[in-house]
Amino acid sequence: QVHLVESGGGLVQPGGSLRLSCAASGFTFNNYYMSWVRQAPGKGPEWVSSINTGGAFPKYAESVKGRFIISRDNTENRLYLHMVSLKPEDTALYYCVRAPLRCSGYTCPDDEYDARGQGTQVTVSS
Repeated sequence: QVHLVESGGGLVQPGGSLRLSCAASGFTFNNYYMSWVRQAPGKGPEWVSSINTGGAFPKYAESVKGRFIISRDNTENRLYLHMVSLKPEDTALYYCVRAPLRCSGYTCPDDEYDARGQGTQVTVSS
């Protein structure tokens, strides 16, 4: 059974930083591309970032490029999102998601996924 558990969210002031973590289990983690998506109150889901199986070719939404870094540890089955220079508009519930195997090579829409965690809340406010 696929299990994704996010952690690391919280309340931070504008300009601050956070590191989100996602613990994966129930599947062969290093076979799958992984992503972060977020959903702000009253808005639809927004793709944030993706990473390939080896971790060398990440992708970012324009809204977070230069501020967020996605990474993964295939020995620990963990996905990370390091966020700096946070803005109030980054406030959202952040989800760790798994891309389907057929999406390897970034062949699917960035926001396509077949498994999702329960989310961790990030609130950026003074």
